[in-house]
Amino acid sequence: MSKAVVMVSGGLDSATVLAMARAQGYECYALSFDYGQRHNAELRAAERIARAGGAVERRVVRLDLSAIGGSALTDAAIAVPETPEEGIPVTYVPARNTVFLSVALGWAEVLDARDIFIGVNAVDYSGYPDCRPAFVEAFERLANLATKAGVEGDSFRIQAPLIEMTKAEIIRRGVELGVDYAQTVTCYQADAEGRACGRCDACRLRAQGFAEAGVPDPTRYKVPAE
Repeated sequence: MSKAVVMVSGGLDSATVLAMARAQGYECYALSFDYGQRHNAELRAAERIARAGGAVERRVVRLDLSAIGGSALTDAAIAVPETPEEGIPVTYVPARNTVFLSVALGWAEVLDARDIFIGVNAVDYSGYPDCRPAFVEAFERLANLATKAGVEGDSFRIQAPLIEMTKAEIIRRGVELGVDYAQTVTCYQADAEGRACGRCDACRLRAQGFAEAGVPDPTRYKVPAE
């Protein structure tokens, strides 16, 4: 079996990506980040997902992005918006996926894995610049320029299988693969028990996805979803 590093955040998308990588026959190594985010409910969800999804190993890397702030997800002084915003929202974390993929690349090289899976999506998403196909393609080029393996011709692949899928399509695919979405946490401001706010952008996109997929929404809410 080929090895792959799969970035598992605890959310709906990364749970689906892990299931997809496993279905393709990869031996999966799950990687999560404790980066100074608002809550750690998603990290507990990531542990559940990695275990249920058959990951060979799971590691949590601690990177305190709250030290630089600049995002509602890493700076408690910036409120998480509960109505749609124009442009790139304040929940964008500066350079997050660039940093995360760099760490994943390092671990992949150590493991002698050549595939890195990430659950970015450029259809039903919040408009983050590091979720676009151009970013993924550029990082793959960087990976093969900046590593011993890449220079020696053993190329890395950054796999983003969800990037052109709608949220409903992602959910339907996950259901086909047996993903238990009740175990996932998507909300930007979930409480300690992992219950969602039902109002942030992540909650809206998730609820819309389940509705459009025709799949019962297993999300536990602090208040009814709007």
